[in-house]
Amino acid sequence: MTATVGMIVYGFFVDYLRQQKGLRVSSIRSYRDTLRLFLIHAAAESKRGVGKLCFEDLGFERVLAFLQDIEQQRGNAIATRNQRLAALHTFYDYLGRQTPEMLHVCSQVAAIPRKRTPPPETRFMTQIEVQALFDQLDDHGRLALRDRTLLLFLYNTGARVTEAVNLRVGHLVLDHPPQVRLLGKGGKWRSCPLWERTAEALGQLLDKQQAVDVDAPVFVAANGQPMTRFGVYKRVRRLTADISTDAAASPKRQITPHVFRHTTAVHLLEAGVEVNVIRGWLGHVSLTTTNRYAEITLRMKAEALKLCEPPVSTTDAAPRRSGWHDDAALMDWLSSL
Repeated sequence: MTATVGMIVYGFFVDYLRQQKGLRVSSIRSYRDTLRLFLIHAAAESKRGVGKLCFEDLGFERVLAFLQDIEQQRGNAIATRNQRLAALHTFYDYLGRQTPEMLHVCSQVAAIPRKRTPPPETRFMTQIEVQALFDQLDDHGRLALRDRTLLLFLYNTGARVTEAVNLRVGHLVLDHPPQVRLLGKGGKWRSCPLWERTAEALGQLLDKQQAVDVDAPVFVAANGQPMTRFGVYKRVRRLTADISTDAAASPKRQITPHVFRHTTAVHLLEAGVEVNVIRGWLGHVSLTTTNRYAEITLRMKAEALKLCEPPVSTTDAAPRRSGWHDDAALMDWLSSL
């Protein structure tokens, strides 16, 4: 049987992404969104229905036109364009192995480079901001315990939002020493220690929800169903509405669950935790990803040192002891860096 575009797309999602690569539902949905946009674009350009597309409609020029369209017409950022291109690279790689007559086109698509873009800004909260956040949280109300536990869990573990919504009772060990197993990217498990305070809050939450089944979700929405990624984002933004990571920013930049992840990494580094330990803590595949937090922390320390740098003496006399040596609070802060 001669392969069709529909057969290739079906095999790409059902067989390749799900069975062979074992991707999670959220990752498959990202590929789905890209392919849907691309096929609609190809159908409009070729003036035929999506179901009647043929391989000639998926040529190299069509891919270039699609990438240009999402930037210029849809107004997508370069980072989004690169994400769409990565999905198309994977699809055309599969297409070339399934349909040899498309190999030339697939090799052309594979050669389309990513556009250079500055790395996204790494925003995080200071320890003072974190303390202020937990101090202002409401202790009363139907969702008060869940909200406080959720934020405490995100700050303690640096978990991705998907890892939090997929957390189940069986993944928790609340006895000494308390810890949690998180299912991260690529289906990889990792363990994170829990503070006693976090373990106690989780225990109270599970007791309130009467969650005894090991497969029961830990974080539950108001309707009794597991919280969704969107639900967690919405709740975090609401709870942190009065906290800003940059007081000079206008309008104030919202805090997302991923800001908690950045905050965890920076605070671990400031506490003297070794970078490789933090890499395992956060579930980073590459140490390069973790090193960006080290660069941020080192920059902060360098700026702090400049403020305390003693003046250069031009005489042989012993320099006068600077007043900052006698500031106990400042010295304690410097010692903690």
